[in-house]
Amino acid sequence: MLASLVADLTRTVPDAVPPGTLPIRGQMVPMDRTNGEWSIDPTLTFLNHGSYGAVPRAALKHQADLRTRLERDPVRFYKTDLEPLLDEMRSRLGALLNCRPSDLAPLPNATIALCTILQNTRLEPGDEILITDHEYQSLSNELERVVARTGAVVVRASFPFPISDPAVVTERFLGCLSPRTRIAFISHITSCTSLVFPVAEIVRECNRRGIDICVDGAHSPGQVPVDIAALKPTYFVFSGHKWLSGPKGTGFLYIRSDRQVGFRPLQISSRVHKVRPERALFLRDFDYQGTADYSGVLTVPVAAECMGRLLPGSWPALMRHNHELIMKGRGILASALTDIPGCCVETAPERMIGCMITIIVPEPPESLANRPTNYDDALQDALFERHRIVTPVWRFGATNARVVRVSAQVYNTPSQYEHLGDALAEELAREAAGRV
Repeated sequence: MLASLVADLTRTVPDAVPPGTLPIRGQMVPMDRTNGEWSIDPTLTFLNHGSYGAVPRAALKHQADLRTRLERDPVRFYKTDLEPLLDEMRSRLGALLNCRPSDLAPLPNATIALCTILQNTRLEPGDEILITDHEYQSLSNELERVVARTGAVVVRASFPFPISDPAVVTERFLGCLSPRTRIAFISHITSCTSLVFPVAEIVRECNRRGIDICVDGAHSPGQVPVDIAALKPTYFVFSGHKWLSGPKGTGFLYIRSDRQVGFRPLQISSRVHKVRPERALFLRDFDYQGTADYSGVLTVPVAAECMGRLLPGSWPALMRHNHELIMKGRGILASALTDIPGCCVETAPERMIGCMITIIVPEPPESLANRPTNYDDALQDALFERHRIVTPVWRFGATNARVVRVSAQVYNTPSQYEHLGDALAEELAREAAGRV
């Protein structure tokens, strides 16, 4: 099976297909703009774009050129070049996400962005912080420290998984708001359960009540359309390295203009004391936070533009292609796993799906429960070691359900979901029989 997969990835196309092209959604797309665009090992079935992304080769070259530019004259780069380069980056990202460029702060990742918001939120004993039970674990971990320091209380809105109606999310989340709610956090697309939440109505109601609302969009730009100006959140957090396919270590924080006065980063640099009436302190705070490698955040717009050129029709066509591919993959996996007891390929309505899905898989027998693993679950090791498949296997915190998350990116093919379905069926049968 592995040999056939490798052949599929590196095959010579039939005579009926123009040489050097790959059929995608009925169009012949040049292979150097799909598989050849990436550095991913071609022997892998890489179904995990959602964790760390994959950077197009052209964007990697741009980042390398920036690093070379830095090393040719570090003093000039940090003292005179960096600020206008950051302004250009903000302008290009602002156009992509429809927000004011001056409202964007670059940060190393979305986790640091969430911590920065919490650090800037005044909380007193008994104040409530509303989250959901589908949030990424780093937020919950940070809230443990916040609660211990401030005496605030975390309130969790609970949603079922699988889920059949997005209205359940809206109703239950808004039902947890109270006069003591100081700030609320909700994922635009959940990390573990891969669900697109109906954030627009939730943000609208929080704004009406005067409650700060942070939309965690780590997974949304590049999976689904994002219009921050229309959404009007207090804060919007997103990653550059996931679906925008920027370099690792790139995150961003949108802060609504009325919240920027007094909003400071976790650390301030040696420059912010200098009086500069022509430039807002907010920008100066987040422009420079010491001697760091800024090439990653400066490369994100280039990576996004590379992605936008992959298919005719740019980003709308790419997001549509990836959505249709994961929906096809969901059907393939549901068929492959239909006879496996305890397997459940989530069946959320299509409007709650972006470019990822999540599968609930059965628990291993007790004798295999504590197998050593290099990842989060020994099943992930088995998928990689025996089948060369890369996809995460972990736990959904609210129920401790064992789940597999599957991504779709333009370099993926339906045959890869068939390969995953066969491999999961084989490995789960091995587990059930008590052999690995």
